[in-house]
Amino acid sequence: MPTLVALNKAEADSLYIGIMSGTSLDGADAILADFSNTQPRVLAFVSESFSPALRAELLALNTAGDNEIERSQLAATQLADVYARAVNAALIVADIPASSIIAIGCHGQTVRHRPDLGFTVQLNNPTRLAELTGIDVVADFRARDVAAGGQGAPLAPAFHDGVFRSPDETRVVVNIGGIANLTILEPGCTTRGFDCGPGNALMDGWIAQHQQKPYDEDGAWAAQGQAQARLLGRLQNGAYFKLTPPKSTGRDLYSMAWLTPLLDGGERPVDVQATLLALTAWCITDHVVRYAPTATRLLIGGGGAYNTALMREIANRFPGGAVEKVDAYGVPAQQVEALAFAWLAKQCVERRALDLTATTGARHASVLGTFTSKL
Repeated sequence: MPTLVALNKAEADSLYIGIMSGTSLDGADAILADFSNTQPRVLAFVSESFSPALRAELLALNTAGDNEIERSQLAATQLADVYARAVNAALIVADIPASSIIAIGCHGQTVRHRPDLGFTVQLNNPTRLAELTGIDVVADFRARDVAAGGQGAPLAPAFHDGVFRSPDETRVVVNIGGIANLTILEPGCTTRGFDCGPGNALMDGWIAQHQQKPYDEDGAWAAQGQAQARLLGRLQNGAYFKLTPPKSTGRDLYSMAWLTPLLDGGERPVDVQATLLALTAWCITDHVVRYAPTATRLLIGGGGAYNTALMREIANRFPGGAVEKVDAYGVPAQQVEALAFAWLAKQCVERRALDLTATTGARHASVLGTFTSKL
């Protein structure tokens, strides 16, 4: 049985687990981190895939359907089981007992995001997760911000500020999951952030429809096609791109239902995939040019960082600066979001109010998250 012998007092008081299952719907990432020093130290990182049935159900729950209440609760229970497996695997990798973890920060799975109507829904079952792991759980991070008039997303910019900020240059941290979001870190200025539009969501949906694959590995299929200027122009004309921050979005907007009416119907599927890749690269760089014109470096995280064709297209559209994975700055691209929710759990446990007024548009700083005891 592992013990705390290898941990000093500061480490034993600073161990948190973060869980993230994002809009890409590929599974759950869990990270076990030590926050006893200025920079977090990752002790374990594991991923648990969703079953095809759970992934399909979560995707379906992004739109209205029959018997949604029962289906959403059943999906939340299945999610808690996946999350618990990820947590227990991380504990085994780190050789640390559950009793050493202060809390789990679990974002849940977003299936509706309507801050304009005063609500956001992340499927989760924190009581089941606490029961299965024997660890306190912090969840429902977005709701308090929405109650304070904010968008409830993105929440990671406060974490990005502490890890990636430079005193000398303007950096933009770009997370490319199902949705793409930006954090603007300008020396001497308040941190800002917002969702800029689709990340992988449309590309994943299109390749699933035409090639029965969950994602376009390395952007290889898109690279075989040719972006269509007319179609790209219609996509770029979407109302969301014209909104000014703070703003946030999700799969309830960027889905096949959004895309299909904008197609002529005669396009080659591979060319549509290339166009969707161009759209993601454009919406990122266009927002950088508009809202962070002094940026000299884009730090890319999330699953999109591993899409070689997408990274190349972003670099082509950002000729005045560097485009790099966040890996070069101490956190692997796939780990950033889970680590952010471990950090957010720590802020909640310590009752630290986060000022996201310049990011989400909330009226004031708030302690984010609701607490579920393991007892």
